[in-house]
Amino acid sequence: MAIEFAQGTPGTLGVEWEFALVDRHSRDLVNVADPLFRAFGERHGPNPHLHKELLRNSVELTSGVCRTTDEAVADLIALIDDVRPLAAELGADLYSAGTHPFAEWSHQLLTPGHRYEELMERTQWWGRQMLIWGVHVHVGVRRDHVMPIVSAVLNQFPHLQALSASSPIWAGHDTSYASNRAMMFQQLPTAGLPFQFDTWSGFEGYADDLLVTGVIEEVDEIRWDVRPAPRLGTVEVRICDGVSTYDEMRALVALTHCLVVDLSDRLDRGEPLAVLPPWHVQENKWRAARYGLDAWIILDEQSHERLLLDDLADVLERLTPVARRLGCADALGLVEEIPRRGASYQRQRRVAQQTDGDLVAVVDSVVRELG
Repeated sequence: MAIEFAQGTPGTLGVEWEFALVDRHSRDLVNVADPLFRAFGERHGPNPHLHKELLRNSVELTSGVCRTTDEAVADLIALIDDVRPLAAELGADLYSAGTHPFAEWSHQLLTPGHRYEELMERTQWWGRQMLIWGVHVHVGVRRDHVMPIVSAVLNQFPHLQALSASSPIWAGHDTSYASNRAMMFQQLPTAGLPFQFDTWSGFEGYADDLLVTGVIEEVDEIRWDVRPAPRLGTVEVRICDGVSTYDEMRALVALTHCLVVDLSDRLDRGEPLAVLPPWHVQENKWRAARYGLDAWIILDEQSHERLLLDDLADVLERLTPVARRLGCADALGLVEEIPRRGASYQRQRRVAQQTDGDLVAVVDSVVRELG
């Protein structure tokens, strides 16, 4: 099976930001996406950058095709400024974290549509648990670069996961994980870590097997944490939990952009890309989800280990020249502010501790952080 890969412009950037809708008083999830979309259409007209999600408690905002981090984040902020007042009129606020700390899955309504209904019919209990939100970053690449980059980005999987981790509390309980979202999402068929194919034809063969056996109906139902996006001509990095501040969004988008462009540059120079064995990648994902910024990660196939934050400092130093060229050096510098301030999972736990476990206060704190 041949999968057409769009010929976009290498290095271009696009961002998808998923939001939950929470009641302004109870702070529980509310299923008001449908009236929100209607109100938006009446006020602003159709907008291809506002999307429905699996459940009616969620919306997705996307940037246009951009050149820089600041351009992409500016697109998103402008859209948030249009959506937020309409949500308020419906009694809701925008909430961006990997999970909601106390919402009940059984109270949520499915967005009508064949693909969502098929997914729910197939996945049942696990599918209905998917009260999770994330950030996806697309970077334009050449087709022959796609699969090597997908595999090599996994070396920095734990860095992105730990920096963005924002889902420590699930169904009213602290899970002791920094990112419970990472553990939940991989339960879906075709989700989780990617297979490390060397070539595009290897990916085509895999996709063909899934289509023939009925696992998927469309290629974009392959929901890997890092995946090719053939229609857009990009590598799509889907590692990050939901992000609640503009500065953190700028930091994580810049880091992802620089990582992918740096790998593409190396391939252009004929350099081989270091790839971790799949068992090390899997362990690193678990460690970052469990311990967040305190994780020790595996660096190479010789099983050397290092504290994640120490390795992050070297990654940022290596990417600084790339960031200057991409016009995002200031945004990349904001990555260092996340450990200083505390990642979202740490901030949420602090609020819970300071309020004797008041999870409404936790939701309040996340909502307030958005702009």
